[in-house]
Amino acid sequence: MNNIFGTFPTSRPRRLRKNTQIRDLFSEITVSNQDFIKPLFVIEGSNQKEKILSLPDNYRLSIDLLIEEIKRLRDRGIKAIMLFPVIDQKLKDKKGREAMNENNLLARAIFAIKKEVGNVAILADIALDPYMIHGHDGILSKSKDYVLNDQTNDILAQQSLVLAKAGVDMLCPSDMMDGRVGVIRKILDQNDFIDVGIISYAIKYASNLYGPFRDAVNSAQNIKNSDKKNYQMDYRNKNDIFKEVSMDIEEGADAIIIKPASFYLDIISKIKDNFKIPIITYHVSGEYSMLKMAAKNGLIDFDRVFEENMIACKRAGADAIIHYWEYSNNCVI
Repeated sequence: MNNIFGTFPTSRPRRLRKNTQIRDLFSEITVSNQDFIKPLFVIEGSNQKEKILSLPDNYRLSIDLLIEEIKRLRDRGIKAIMLFPVIDQKLKDKKGREAMNENNLLARAIFAIKKEVGNVAILADIALDPYMIHGHDGILSKSKDYVLNDQTNDILAQQSLVLAKAGVDMLCPSDMMDGRVGVIRKILDQNDFIDVGIISYAIKYASNLYGPFRDAVNSAQNIKNSDKKNYQMDYRNKNDIFKEVSMDIEEGADAIIIKPASFYLDIISKIKDNFKIPIITYHVSGEYSMLKMAAKNGLIDFDRVFEENMIACKRAGADAIIHYWEYSNNCVI
């Protein structure tokens, strides 16, 4: 069989790498701000800005400051943001009632952003852990060691309707309950919110990389020594991903999220090769903070390593990436 790639010295692959201009000309993948979704944390009050110590260069913001931040991000080329509420401990319970309150913090934030900011898509996380006194993503069984699936779905559906009424563009259920996409799609359609999209966390692993995020939403103190392994996916497995994605697509998901990102590039690639649906990956808090800590200790150049990390996610098949870093005018560095 003939060598279709040629042989040395006639064939010299380094010709396409000899200078910056040639390398840029033939680069297969680039990253820019239109590929990125910025997570933002909203708190009560006015003119409130709280540093998140475990998530460097990220803050909890009151709605007024959040609006200004989104305007700034928009002007730098960001097309979408994802909102997470930081709920007062006094409003947390075992039923997630505050999630169904039409005047809750997240609903008010969405309404205000839609009124004040144009040309930015609002994505909102759908899950009950910010609202639960125990920090889990749903209703606990009487034994308090298992999250009840269908009962949780009923609340997630009501939560979704509240945020649809507030003006959200896309809902992102991250709870990992079976069947929740179909339940949410049904209640949206029944209430004439047919244009509100669903981007499901079809693949969300019970990862050890979520610690800084739980600090950010003040749920670490609630979850304590428990875990979420009876509903989030087992990272030792790879074949169950096909069932999870297939079910969500069939139930009405418009796109999917795979979380975490850089530890699961093989999973992103497998899904990209087998499904024709947009894929977003979430470069989670632990992945981000590890890079920041390494840079702080002089071990890496953060901007360059971060860009390499983002390129890896896109090379694996991600169409967009949720991540925590600050942006330059149009690209990572």
